[in-house]
Order: sequence, then C-alpha cells, then structure tokens
Amino acid sequence: MPDTTQKDGTPEAAQKDGTSEARASEAGTPEARTSKGGASKAGASEKEQAPRRRQARGERRIAQLLEAAAQVFCTTGYTTASTNAIARAAGVSPGTLYQFFPNKEAIAIELGDRLMHEMREAYGEALAPVDPATPLEEAIGSAVDRFMAFNTDHPVFFALMHGPDVPGRMAEAHDQLHTTVIGRIEALLGSLMPGADPADVTRTARVCLGVYKAGLELVLAHQGAERAACIQETKDVLIRYLEPLVGDRLGRT
Repeated sequence: MPDTTQKDGTPEAAQKDGTSEARASEAGTPEARTSKGGASKAGASEKEQAPRRRQARGERRIAQLLEAAAQVFCTTGYTTASTNAIARAAGVSPGTLYQFFPNKEAIAIELGDRLMHEMREAYGEALAPVDPATPLEEAIGSAVDRFMAFNTDHPVFFALMHGPDVPGRMAEAHDQLHTTVIGRIEALLGSLMPGADPADVTRTARVCLGVYKAGLELVLAHQGAERAACIQETKDVLIRYLEPLVGDRLGRT
C-alpha cells in the first residue's frame, strides 16, 4: 500500500479536510462576506450599466443613420430615396436600419423633428429684440447670418420641406414654425414702426420672409465666393426695403 503521508507528516486526507475547513472558516469571516458582498455589488453595477451602454450605442447608431439619410435626401431627394440607399450610406445592412426605423418616412420625421427643434432655437436668437443703438445694417446682417448658417449647415431641411412629397407631419410642423416666425418678425417690426397699421406690419413681415427665402434658395445652390455674394445681396435687398419704413429708429446713440 502506498504511503500517503506528506513531508510534514500530515496524511493527505487530513490535509484536504483541513483545507476544506479553512475555506469554510474563511467563508464565514467578515472579510470573506465583505469580499462576496463587494463582488455582488460590482455585478449589480455592471448589470445597471449594461442598458445604458446599449442605449448609448443605439443613440450613436441612430445618429449615424440620420446623418446618412440627410446625405441621401440632399442628393436624390426624399421621394426617390430608399432605405437601402440610406443603409449603404451609413455602412450598415438594411436589417440593422430596420431595427431602428420601419421605413424612410420614420427616418425623415425623426430627422425633421430634431432639425425643427434646432431651427426654433436659431430663429429665436436671430429675432431677439434689437438694441436701438444698433445700425439697421448690423441688425439685418446678424439676423440673416443666423438664418443662413442654420440652413447651410443643414441643407436637408430645405430639401425635405421644398420637395414634392413632404413626409408625414413635417408639413404641419413647418407651417406652425412659419406662423411663429412671422409673428416674431411682426413683433420686431412693430417696435420699429410705431403707429403703423397692423396690416402693413404683417405685410412687411411676410415680404421680409419671402425675400429671405428667395435668397436662401440661391445661397444653397452655390458654394464659396458666389454663396457669400448671394448672402450679401439678400442683406442688401432687405436693408433697402426696410430703410424707408424704419427710418432712423435704429442706429440711435
């Protein structure tokens, strides 16, 4: 029969029992319980973070798809665009796209909602009350620059809103925004044209917005120096139009 005694004279079985007892004893110590509790808390924390990581990945994927859709809508127009083309531009499979959007209309609506929110903020800043000491050229130039900056940064907004097939509820939202913008322009002009007939103020506001839209279409159709020239021409037309109506009410010191 082989000798199972260890070098220290302890039988192997006894040593194993001793090890088991030691582990059992350690498991009952505060240190062991603390270690287990810490591991449990770490596991729970990882489980809590997992949905947030998935949500962050999902948001990045949505942003990627919306950016690709904006490129496709600007290039081909909304009507002829397809989900396959958007998926290709985003570098993903159509199946991945459908995990987030059921069709191209849903993509356009999500894109439009986000742009509409940004536009309201940009237009609100552009149409803020004007200091009477501000020269007319500066006031108009600042407003036009803000309007143009938004639209040149997001040309897809113009492409969606001026195409033959405006997606979903975007037309209604755009009409509401148009009404809001006209109201803001009226309020601004009303402070510069005291005593003017309200109908005249409304008409002036609509003409100003019409001049801007006509200029915007030219601006978006050009790049570089020609685009800059079109922006300046738009400013000049508005200045010449408003000068006799506003008089010297701007630029006072």
